[in-house]
Amino acid sequence: MKFKKSLMAAAIFAMGMASVSVQAADPVRVGLVVKSLGNGFFEAARDGAMEAAKEIGNAEVIYTGPTSTTAEGQIESINSLMAQRVDAIAVSANDPDALAPILKRAMDRGIKVISWDSGVADDARIVHLNPSSNPLIGAMCIKLAADVAGDAGGEMAILSATPTSTNQNIWIDEMKKVLPDYSQLKLVDTVYGDDLADKSYRETVALLKKYPDLKVIVAPTSVGIVAAAQAVEDQGKVGDVFVTGLGLPSELAGHVDAGSVKSFAIWNPIDLGYSAMMIAYQLTQNDEHMSIKAGRMGAISFDKDGNGAMSDPFVYDASNVHKFADIF
Repeated sequence: MKFKKSLMAAAIFAMGMASVSVQAADPVRVGLVVKSLGNGFFEAARDGAMEAAKEIGNAEVIYTGPTSTTAEGQIESINSLMAQRVDAIAVSANDPDALAPILKRAMDRGIKVISWDSGVADDARIVHLNPSSNPLIGAMCIKLAADVAGDAGGEMAILSATPTSTNQNIWIDEMKKVLPDYSQLKLVDTVYGDDLADKSYRETVALLKKYPDLKVIVAPTSVGIVAAAQAVEDQGKVGDVFVTGLGLPSELAGHVDAGSVKSFAIWNPIDLGYSAMMIAYQLTQNDEHMSIKAGRMGAISFDKDGNGAMSDPFVYDASNVHKFADIF
């Protein structure tokens, strides 16, 4: 009897250990919520997040988001992730305040929440990862505009994404701070294409008609900059009006060749998605968030408000755009 009891105890112990092993093998699931699906920038970020998950080995990326850039669509995506009981959510927000209530509920349920690229209210996330320093991004956009406008300068307009897009509004504010240093540039208008190609195109055409002396359009959005460049080409304004801002080499190489774009800037979205995934994963392992190790990107530091920056924006032009277009 004692022998049988020992066998039974051993079996129960083995079953228990097997259960523990299964639990230990369960991957950490991170919901990567983007502004909209079908956007090349976010697809590149997804690839970076997948790279990070593979490197971690015990992590899974659930890539999701709305088909159009709305807060309502992102709320639906976040609700779905909560129902799936993910371990962490990393979101690039369409609206910083509209997403706050649902993200707070997610945190109340033990889900680690971070924002990246475009932030949310401070109390609705643990940390926010800026792709670069906001002042540097704003200053770079204006410097690029001044470079293409030349010494003669001229009128400048801004084509943004949505009026509530956190990062867009911060960058525009930073642009306006440095504009007094460039007296040759005159900001005449700011319009919104809602990160939709067709609307961004229409807004650009309207700018060209409303301001016949327009010299530069700055679009700090990867969707808007492509649409604006195409509109300038279609309207026969190449050489008269130049487009610059933030965009992807793979989407802008042809427009650089066409002459509607001389130069533009962007950080590597692959690195951004990679970093966001690494940070989200690390937060599921411990609560330390003043400095978080992000794999090949090194340690990323965060201030007392939980804000951190990945890297400086990089400039692309005819000398290097095709090289990087093969990458992202």
